[in-house]
Amino acid sequence: MIPPPSPGMPGADAEYRPATRDDLQASALEVAPRLLGARLSTLIDGRSVSVRITEVEAYHGLGTGDVPDPGSHARMGQTARNATMWGEPGHLYVYLSHGIHSCVNVVTGPAGVAGGLLLRAGEVVAGQDVVEERRPTARTPRDFARGPGRLGGALGLRHPRHDGIDAIGAGAEWPPEQAGARARLDLARTPVREVSRGPRVGVAGVAGTSAFPWRFWITGDPTVSPFRAGRGAVEA
Repeated sequence: MIPPPSPGMPGADAEYRPATRDDLQASALEVAPRLLGARLSTLIDGRSVSVRITEVEAYHGLGTGDVPDPGSHARMGQTARNATMWGEPGHLYVYLSHGIHSCVNVVTGPAGVAGGLLLRAGEVVAGQDVVEERRPTARTPRDFARGPGRLGGALGLRHPRHDGIDAIGAGAEWPPEQAGARARLDLARTPVREVSRGPRVGVAGVAGTSAFPWRFWITGDPTVSPFRAGRGAVEA
C-alpha cells in the first residue's frame, strides 16, 4: 500500500509531489494518464481522507480538442452548472448525478477552455475509519471509492457546497479552506506503467462507444469500476 500522508497535512514525500497548475494545463485527454496513481486528499471538519486515483474519464468542452465531445456537460458552452469547468486548472468540479451522488472532477486546461477529468474510482489510503462512517453500506474496503459517487462520498465532497474548491497547494501547505473543506492533489513521482483505456462508462450515444476511448484505468487494479454501456451506445 502507498504510504499515507501525515495526519492533517499531505505534503511532498518519497512517493508524491504537489500538483501544480502547469501539470494540468493541457487538455483533459492529455492529462488523464498522469492522474492515475495520484492522491486526492480532503480535510473536512478536522478529519482527513486520502484516495489514490485508479480510474478517470476525460471530458472536453465546446471548442476544445480536434473532435467535439457530445458526452460533456460543457458541450454546448458555459452555463451556471458547468462554470467551474471553464475556470483555472486544479479546481474541483463537483456535480450531482441522478439527484443523489456528488461526483468529483479535476479541471484541466487553461482558464476559458473547458475540460475535466471525472474521478471514477480509487483506493482509500488514509482515513479509512472516516470513510467507514461515510460509507457504511460498503461491503469491502475495495468498494469504498469504487465508482464516482462512492469516491465523492468517501472524500466527503458535496454538490453544490464544494463545487469549485481549489486542490492546488504550495509545498506542504493545503489550499485555502472553502465551505469548511480543504482539498489537495498530489501526483505520483513515478508514473503508472500499466494503463488501460476504453469507452466511458454509462455515457449515452456515440460518446459512450469506442469512438471515444477516453476512460483510463490502472490495469488490473481491483478498485476499478465495472464497465456498463450507456443508453444507445451501440458500436457501428
